[in-house]
Amino acid sequence: MYPYDVFLGMDLYEIMLVVGFFAALLFFRFWADRRAFSARLQNLCIVGALAAVVGGYGSAVLTQAFYWYMENGTFRITAGTGATFYGGLIGGAAVFLLVYFVGGRLICPKECAASFFALTEIAGGSIAVAHGFGRLGCLFAGCCHGKVTDAWYGIYHVNLGARAVPTQLFEAIFLFALCGYLSYRLYKKQKGNLGLYLVLYAVWRFVIEFFRADARGESLIRALTPSQLIAILLLLVGVGLWGLEYLFHKKAEGEVRIDA
Repeated sequence: MYPYDVFLGMDLYEIMLVVGFFAALLFFRFWADRRAFSARLQNLCIVGALAAVVGGYGSAVLTQAFYWYMENGTFRITAGTGATFYGGLIGGAAVFLLVYFVGGRLICPKECAASFFALTEIAGGSIAVAHGFGRLGCLFAGCCHGKVTDAWYGIYHVNLGARAVPTQLFEAIFLFALCGYLSYRLYKKQKGNLGLYLVLYAVWRFVIEFFRADARGESLIRALTPSQLIAILLLLVGVGLWGLEYLFHKKAEGEVRIDA
């Protein structure tokens, strides 16, 4: 870990967040061009992504503050409150959808509605690559760390004064591999990528939580960490999204047959 300023007052955690955002943007632009998204739709998505970053960060902090409230009964937001990925994902998604559908009705209503599931196919990989760089940032900052270990793969943690399981690094590797797999599915024009991302990440996160040792507050179900509880809900959302997309494509296929 290296929690020190290295460039223009930014530490490696902040730099990795910036790199992750632009990596996600490049991923989106590459595949959006190949799915023939218009310039107006692409610009709308970029504006939505910027708004989602702002709204998602606020949601991430609020979610973490709620976790602390569940643990000690005090709800407060300070510089040390922290932020949680799941809170950012849920809040950011809500903001993005608001911008996408409200802005889409004004800018390109027909294309916006027709391209929604094409957008979700790209979104899974975009989120995965951004999250992967974010986890590298966590590794440098020393947050989201694993349990103390003497194993060869342990990384020295300054605050712990001992080697810890590098859960951040393991998760970054998983996310980059997942992004690569989703890219392959995009190349093959396979469906259900966002649902697949949600399901696979939910399973991964549920398991990796057993190896983490950082304090994150309590959940509504005491036997589960906050992230494990949300992982279960996220898995259900992923399966539901698969079902919605399946019905959408079946309906579209039926309309094509009728027109033929």
